[in-house]
Amino acid sequence: MKKNEFPARFIVFEGLDGAGKSTQAKLLHDYFRDERGMKAHYTSEPTPSLIGGIIQSQIRKDWKSSNECLQLLFSADRLYHIEKEIIPLLEKGIHVICDRYFLSTAAYGDDMEWLLELNKKALFPDIVFLLNISPKESMRRIYSNRTGGVHLFEKEETLSRVQGNYKILAERFSDFVVSIEAERSIEEIAKDIQKIAEQRL
Repeated sequence: MKKNEFPARFIVFEGLDGAGKSTQAKLLHDYFRDERGMKAHYTSEPTPSLIGGIIQSQIRKDWKSSNECLQLLFSADRLYHIEKEIIPLLEKGIHVICDRYFLSTAAYGDDMEWLLELNKKALFPDIVFLLNISPKESMRRIYSNRTGGVHLFEKEETLSRVQGNYKILAERFSDFVVSIEAERSIEEIAKDIQKIAEQRL
């Protein structure tokens, strides 16, 4: 993978569904922009592009393909995201904060090494905040916060496997993955993330 040599930082949030990735990513974005006066941009994967729309449709179970096909779509969407959105912003000195990235693909897929190889041309993040919650808590939050039913991957046994994969990936990429205990208040988590971001960046 390519190291970020642009003037701005690339920060990613990862974790199980319901871990608070979107909330914490947006809070860090607002902190950078409103309290620190820094240029920042929030984004997420899958993207709203054509490829991202196809992915979202399968996640909602509107259609079905093999897991390998789905993971190829995720990887294609990511490379498009990097080329069309992430790198142009970093080049302009705008910090990019992303909800999900390549660790999600590797953690949720069936063949980690193959998926990491597929993403070898992706851009390395400067920091990945891995928000840790239990699979049981993940399912509780999914059921309590959604009215549209459970989506693809949202089964406790699947989430247990994904959580194990995240632990493997956190050790493998320990130079930029920071594990955060996420079964706490939103405010406590946000303060920890802000402090670490300040120290690292």
